[in-house]
Amino acid sequence: MPNLIKKVQNIIFQNNLFDRGAKIILAVSGGPDSCCLLDVFSRLQKKYSLELIIAHVNYNLRGKDSVRDEKFVQDLATKYNLEIFALDLVETRHASSLRDGKNISENYLREIRYDFFEKLRIDYDFDCIAVAHNADDQVETFLMRILRGSGMSGLSAMKFKNEKIIRPLLSISRKEILEYLKTNKLKYRTDKTNLENLYLRNKIRNKLIPSLEKDFNPKIKETIFDSLISISEDSDYLEKTALKNSKSLEIKKLEKLHPAILRRVLRNNLKNTRGDLKNISANNIEEIIKIIKSTKSKTQIVILPGLKITKKNDRLIIIKN
Repeated sequence: MPNLIKKVQNIIFQNNLFDRGAKIILAVSGGPDSCCLLDVFSRLQKKYSLELIIAHVNYNLRGKDSVRDEKFVQDLATKYNLEIFALDLVETRHASSLRDGKNISENYLREIRYDFFEKLRIDYDFDCIAVAHNADDQVETFLMRILRGSGMSGLSAMKFKNEKIIRPLLSISRKEILEYLKTNKLKYRTDKTNLENLYLRNKIRNKLIPSLEKDFNPKIKETIFDSLISISEDSDYLEKTALKNSKSLEIKKLEKLHPAILRRVLRNNLKNTRGDLKNISANNIEEIIKIIKSTKSKTQIVILPGLKITKKNDRLIIIKN
């Protein structure tokens, strides 16, 4: 399907994903999306003078199927004449947690693989890591965040390029990917757990989206994807505006900010002080806004996980606690 190749080339150009001669790690699980990514990049390798390697993570969560997945990806590496680096979690510090069934969440597994990809990138001096997220993943992630509760930043679309991570298939549907694989007679592995509703993403993919398509809008995925682009552009503008106003924590200046900008200014400063925003909720931000707007002259303090926020002498002071 040359149209899909052309679409990927347009995505690469429009989003400046990498330069000619780039060294790229391809994250390949063996599923349809990553197999499509691998084949497309093998076809573009000569055109862009790319140096490619494959990275694969074996979580060992599905017994023999996990072993077969790894063997399948190793065979793909041989087929495409690429070096492969595989992480087998039986041999890592994560093994006991995975074996005991502890901490097994999508975020936990995501951290494991992205830590591996980034270490590989640094160790071998590669430029970026290509992952196979597609348009359907965008929609599923959006619905997940809606259900869990999220502000505009959280509802924004995944980016085609986020620091060292690139997503060349991000605006391509799963249907297009499967058609490409079928047309080119490319094999892939099917993760049977994707059919089980153990994780929220699977429930959204297997139950919620089909229900929305059937009962409300047969093109719900396209509708949500288009909305995501608009939300992301709005969010990007707000973030850039907030960054311009994040240096000053004078109460008078903070009071003049629009609430949407003020919340982002506070989040930026909290993150810069502590390093992350884990366990910082929307209610925590509202607590800080409350003391900013307070007319009381006395010193006021808000204690958050790892942080101490003080309103004193017409300034907001944020320090680690």
